[in-house]
Amino acid sequence: MANSNLKEAKAAKNDEFYTQFHDIEVEMNAYLEYDPNVFRGKTILLPCDDPEWSNFTRYFAAKFDELGLKKLISTSYAPDSKRYKIPYQPSLFEQDAPQFDKTKTSVNGKIFILEKDKSGDGRINIDDLEWEYLNCDGDFRSKEVTKLRDEADFIITNPPFSLFREFLAWIIEGGKRFAVIGNMNAITYKEVFPLIKNNQIWLGATGNGNDMVFGVPEGAKVDDKDRQKAARLGYVGNYTRLGNSCWFTSIEHGRRHQPLSLMSMADNLRYSKHKEIRGKIAYAHYDNYDAIEVPFTDAIPSDYDGVMGVPISFLIKYCPEQFEILGITKTWFGSASKIYPEQIQIDRQGKKTKVTKLNDGAVLHHPQIPQNETYYIVDGKYYTQVYARVLIRHIGLQFANE
Repeated sequence: MANSNLKEAKAAKNDEFYTQFHDIEVEMNAYLEYDPNVFRGKTILLPCDDPEWSNFTRYFAAKFDELGLKKLISTSYAPDSKRYKIPYQPSLFEQDAPQFDKTKTSVNGKIFILEKDKSGDGRINIDDLEWEYLNCDGDFRSKEVTKLRDEADFIITNPPFSLFREFLAWIIEGGKRFAVIGNMNAITYKEVFPLIKNNQIWLGATGNGNDMVFGVPEGAKVDDKDRQKAARLGYVGNYTRLGNSCWFTSIEHGRRHQPLSLMSMADNLRYSKHKEIRGKIAYAHYDNYDAIEVPFTDAIPSDYDGVMGVPISFLIKYCPEQFEILGITKTWFGSASKIYPEQIQIDRQGKKTKVTKLNDGAVLHHPQIPQNETYYIVDGKYYTQVYARVLIRHIGLQFANE
């Protein structure tokens, strides 16, 4: 049976990534640097967690007194309800507890609560955790966990990436402050980007777009390159690295208010370290958006008062006092100035395909056939498409130049 379960685990898509203690600590420290009392007197909920092993639970339990927490709540998801099946054996911690129930251990989630000095040693820490089985499987969408959400002041966790849209909507519906880990590409989701544009959420202070290492379940399929990269970073065994993960948060940190130091357009065209910019006559202008293409955050011209398209990674350095976010180059946002008819796509190997994908993104027109990249032909003209771009503009610069 164990071998059968392991084979199923390897065949299934893994949606469980266990966050490292260090990554949690450095992100929380950024919030505490900005406001040392941000968590004081507050209740923190850690859903989508595994409290017996979770570094989220370990961090906040260890820091309970130091942070001045009122209450810590952690909930786990029942093993039988997880999409990624692995051989399950209750921990000795659970089996030795008087409330252990072999009929519930696989089908019920668990709740861990920390709010009082149970041991009597004058401190509140992980030794004072109390637990019991939930009445449900621990799904965050259940009435039981939603009630816990409503009790909490903060929600902090690493939710399943496949449920990120639903999880974020669940948090926003509850009006809670939060810090959660997700895939950076979630910035482009129609459920996420408007919240960023309206300054309701932003990227966290650390780990954004860098190599974050995560533990994975036994038997999880991990790309050899990612496993090797994790090992070089000091994590050997059931670990992987995700280079496109980031924190999404509504907790203030001072690092997002540091303005970018930028060069003028003329200096970028003359001195930029990027060959795509240096030596050009001008920045390229999109064919379907009234904006210029800025392929690198450090290549944003300091003196351009028009609209610019920048990579989504720009949001790592985004300062709301310096720039205004106007939109994103995705079809669902609806700000494109034209719609292209069916296109012929020619990939790098010369394969031709009829497509309509040119309409979902910013497009550049080329007077000649582009070399060494996929391009599109429409009415005898040549085009390429860039990755999703955030449309921004300097704040106040357009008025200063008038």
